[in-house]
Amino acid sequence: MNSLAAYIMRGRVQAMLVAATLALVSLIMPPVSIVSSATVALVTLRMGAFEGLYVLACSSAAAALLGFLLLGNFQFALVYAGVLWLPVWLISIVLREGRHLSLAVEMAVLLGIVWVLGFYIYNPDAGLMWKEMLVQMLPTDAPMEEMQHTIDVMARYMTGIVATGMVSSLLFGLFLGRWWQANLYNPGGFRQEYLSLTAHPALTLGTMAVVILALASSGIVSEVSWNVAVLLFVLYAFIGTAVLHTVFAAMKLARYAVPMFYITLFLIPHAILPVALIGLVDAWLNLRKKHSTPNAP
Repeated sequence: MNSLAAYIMRGRVQAMLVAATLALVSLIMPPVSIVSSATVALVTLRMGAFEGLYVLACSSAAAALLGFLLLGNFQFALVYAGVLWLPVWLISIVLREGRHLSLAVEMAVLLGIVWVLGFYIYNPDAGLMWKEMLVQMLPTDAPMEEMQHTIDVMARYMTGIVATGMVSSLLFGLFLGRWWQANLYNPGGFRQEYLSLTAHPALTLGTMAVVILALASSGIVSEVSWNVAVLLFVLYAFIGTAVLHTVFAAMKLARYAVPMFYITLFLIPHAILPVALIGLVDAWLNLRKKHSTPNAP
């Protein structure tokens, strides 16, 4: 991965080639989109907003040309630029100028919240729309009566779930770009930044207010509030991960505890919920203060 980052930083042409090519590959292998976004992030973080925007625009044109020649479709490049590259460019500027990873993560979540609110303004019956889509996705022989309750519940939160996926992909692209930058120019810098990830207490109070509003209200207000809360869950999941990484890294068996922690999150996704709760209370308890150690893995 470091060799790829070094290749990207050789010049504009190399960066555009990597971003555009990986954008096309991601149509077959979606996770590759993170690497494509990280290319724009790396250039922006290292070279500045204008250079990042230049690479973004030219990569979009190159991806459109490749898509037209190989697939007969260039529209996907416009979607890529608007949904992935432009947001990662914006939060990369925030990170470059603000020099705080927490601020960039909060900005990414804020963009997601704006998307959720905008989606409900555009389509107040979002739950009904998602319900119809979920029903169409079911196999023809699926037991509809048994699945109906699950579909009704999922449809109510699908806007937030989709926004969560978008913001998570955006942040992974930013993290990879920042990790590349650290490896090339500041070894170990990204680890220090990530493990210090935190949220301002005022934002935590705002999160609790959103949850209270969701519980106390009904109808469209409750539904929108729950979807925003689902999105805020992303922020605290990342913070909780940083907190527990620090705690496990301070143990005598840190070389085993830290990898097992991430393996557990991968194998048991439901474990992310208590991790997010830890991230939420960390704003007041500062759980890393007693466990921080400069030489931990």
